[in-house]
Amino acid sequence: MVNYKRNAAAKIEKLLALFPCVAIIGARQIGKTTIAKQLGRGWHYVDLEKPSDLHMIHQDGELYLKQFPDKVIFAEAQNWPQLFDILRGVIDEKRDQKGRFIITGSSSPLLLSSISQSLAGRVGIVELGTLKVNEANEMPMSDFYQLFTHELDKDLLPKGEPLLSREQITRHWLKGGYPEPMTFDDESHALWMQNYIDTYVNRDIASLFPKLNRTKYHTFVTMLSKLSGTILNRSDLGRALEINESTAREYLRVADMTFIWRELLSYESNVIKSTVKMPRGHFRDSGLLHALMGVLTMNKLLRDSIIGRSFESFVIEEVLKALNAMTLTGWHAYYYRTRACAEVDLVLTGPFGTLPIEIKHGVTTKLSTLGSLEMFIDKHQLPFGLVINQARQAMWLSDRIYQLPVGFI
Repeated sequence: MVNYKRNAAAKIEKLLALFPCVAIIGARQIGKTTIAKQLGRGWHYVDLEKPSDLHMIHQDGELYLKQFPDKVIFAEAQNWPQLFDILRGVIDEKRDQKGRFIITGSSSPLLLSSISQSLAGRVGIVELGTLKVNEANEMPMSDFYQLFTHELDKDLLPKGEPLLSREQITRHWLKGGYPEPMTFDDESHALWMQNYIDTYVNRDIASLFPKLNRTKYHTFVTMLSKLSGTILNRSDLGRALEINESTAREYLRVADMTFIWRELLSYESNVIKSTVKMPRGHFRDSGLLHALMGVLTMNKLLRDSIIGRSFESFVIEEVLKALNAMTLTGWHAYYYRTRACAEVDLVLTGPFGTLPIEIKHGVTTKLSTLGSLEMFIDKHQLPFGLVINQARQAMWLSDRIYQLPVGFI
């Protein structure tokens, strides 16, 4: 497997210089251990999913850390929550020493709460996603993201044609960003993804959430794939699966906590009060979504009714992966929809201001289809908004709407 250079590497190095410990969290098989070993080259490595390693440290964790008081990577830390209290004591003995530990985790009900409670002020947290398209093609991150390092400025918008080709974007959209099967042929990729789905439910969910009905949850995840990119009514979801609303809510929470699903909250402001307040969600990796739906070729995806929603979710995740990889703080992502059905796919807020983004699957976008985006820009008195599509050229469609080809993200 290729050791891809990750966009988040510089952020992790920065956090290691600021904190005694850095936690890298994210879904299974996305490269958390790989980047930890790349940045902690030569560090002692402990795999808490490996019975022998877990047994060794479980016998006397404090004694173990006296022998290895720094330069240690603990993989899959959710398997032994007691680690966090022991780390706190070891860290506090040399409180000013930075860059001592890297921990990785795939989530559990206690993972983030354990980190925040036991290691508050001692740990920097990085959320890692599946490979972003520039990482998969071994290219630097787009200059587009410099836009978010200042107050929004039209002069910082990319111009001309993107470096990433439509073919590179299309392949990544279809196959997703899990590193291991990235170079596989279609048949091998499909087999890997099916095994990932089965393992996710039968091993991860069974160990992290032992009281969960695995059969029901497997059916739920498959059903959820058909609803990716939509506003979710938990009552309707529960009825379709013959479970109550609280169980449907719990299943959604589990999917979100294990980093396969993202829930976007509704954007609300004092300017427009008639917004829909229900959350909208989507699968974080487009390849996982397509595997769940049995959409394994571009020809099949082009004929499937989910194509528009799949493309929207893919673009949103590409943008959010980039923002997560930056040292940018205080930013948030929302969707926007009013009861009158005015809709904006993504609204980003932060120190840079507010940026509304509409996402279109087509190559050309008519200004007449961007009424909701124009209204949002006008009502909130914003400098501009974006439409991201598959065009070849970045250009202004109006004085406040900029067309950005997907190759720039």
